Amino acid sequence: MKVLMFGWEFPPKIYGGLAVASYGITKGLSLQGDVETTFCLPKPTGEEEGFLNIIGMNQVPIVWRDVDYNYVKSRLPHYMTPEQYYAFRDHIYADFSHMHVNDLGCMEFAGGYPGNLHDEINNFSIIAGVIARQQQFDIIHAHDWLTYPAGVHAKLVSGKPLCIHVHATDFDRSRGKVNPTVYAMEKNGMDHADCIMCVSELTRQTVIREYHQDPRKCFAMHNAVYPLSQELLDIPRPEHPKEKVVTFLGRITMQKGPEYFVEAAALVLKRSRNIRFVMAGSGDMLNAMINLAAERGIADRFHFPGFQRGRQVYEAYKNSDVFVMPSVSEPFGIAPLEAMQCGTPSIISKQSGCGEILDKVIKTDYWDINAMADAIYSLCTNESLFKYLQEEGKKEVDGITWEKVGLRIRALYEEVLKNYGK
Repeated sequence: MKVLMFGWEFPPKIYGGLAVASYGITKGLSLQGDVETTFCLPKPTGEEEGFLNIIGMNQVPIVWRDVDYNYVKSRLPHYMTPEQYYAFRDHIYADFSHMHVNDLGCMEFAGGYPGNLHDEINNFSIIAGVIARQQQFDIIHAHDWLTYPAGVHAKLVSGKPLCIHVHATDFDRSRGKVNPTVYAMEKNGMDHADCIMCVSELTRQTVIREYHQDPRKCFAMHNAVYPLSQELLDIPRPEHPKEKVVTFLGRITMQKGPEYFVEAAALVLKRSRNIRFVMAGSGDMLNAMINLAAERGIADRFHFPGFQRGRQVYEAYKNSDVFVMPSVSEPFGIAPLEAMQCGTPSIISKQSGCGEILDKVIKTDYWDINAMADAIYSLCTNESLFKYLQEEGKKEVDGITWEKVGLRIRALYEEVLKNYGK
C-alpha cells in the first residue's frame, strides 16, 4: 500500500508535538511491512531517517526551467535525484511564472511557522498538485490544518481518498477565540475528507460538534511513545532527598494553562518550602508567568530555563519528581507519556486527551488549583504513592506503542479504500 502523506514538521527539526507524532505514525506504518510512505515536507534538513521517502516541497519545480543534468544534480540534496526533478517538471499543470521561484523553478520555504505562514500554506498546496499528478499512491494522509489544502488538492487531482489527521483544532489553540480563516481551512479539509483521525475522543467530539462532521467518518486515534534510545536510558536520575523538583514543560501559552501551575505552586509552597518549581519552555505568556511568580512571592523557588530540545527534554524529565500538565484544552498531550517513560509520576488536567488511555496518573480539572496543589504535595511527601505511580506508570506507558497505532491506521486505510466511491 502506498501512502502520499503531507506534513509540516518532521524530526530532526522539531517545533512541537506535531513532529514527534508524524515520526511515530510513519515509523509505526513502516513496521507493518507492506506500507510505503512518501512524506512531503516544506523544507527538509536532509538528515531525516531513511525508513520513508521524503519530498522537499522546496525541490519540486512549478515553473519550467531548461537546466542540464549536472547542474540539477549539483543543486539538489542527496534525497532527491535529477530524474525525480525532471519527472516533477513534466507534471507542471499551470502557468506559475508570476510566482517567485529560484533558478530551478522551485519555491523557497522558510520552514516552521514564519510571519507569512498563510502564503507558505498556499504555496505548499500548489506544489501538492504537481506531486499528486506525478506520484503513484493509493491513499492521501494530511496532518493538521496547515496541510489540509494540499490534501484536498491532491484528492481533487488524483481521485484518491483523503484521510486527515486532527492533532488539534483552533478551538484548542485559542480557548474559543477562533480565527475564522483557520476555521474555514479546517472545515474545508474535514468536509473533503473520507476519514478523519482525531488524536483523542475529546478532539473527535469537537470535530463532530463544532465542524458539523459525520460521526461515522471520525475516529479516535490516540498517540503513543517510542521506546527510549540507550543514550536517553543512560541519563542518570538524581535523587532529591532535601528539595523535590516539580516541572511544567511545554509552550507557555494560553492553551497550556501555565498560570494554574504557578498558582498551584504558590499554594504548595505555603505548606513546604522544600520544593522547587521549573517552568521549561517559551511562549507569549513567559514574561507574565515570571511576573506572576514574583507577585506571589515565590520567585526564589521558581526556575525558567527556556525552550528545551532533544536530550535536554529528557534530562528535565529525569531531574523531576513530579511532572504537571495543566492544559486548558489538550487534544492529546504526549509530554506526560514521555515523563512517565523516564520514571516521573505525572499530574494531568481532565481536559487532556491522553487521559483517555492513561490510568496511572493523577487527574485534576485545570482550574482546580487546590486539587492540583494537593496532588503535587502528596507526590512530594508520600514516598509510597510516588513509587507506585513511578513503577506502574512506566509499565503502562511501555505498552502504548506506535507499532500498535500503525496497525490501527493501516486497518482504517483498508476500510476507507474498500468503501471509497460506494
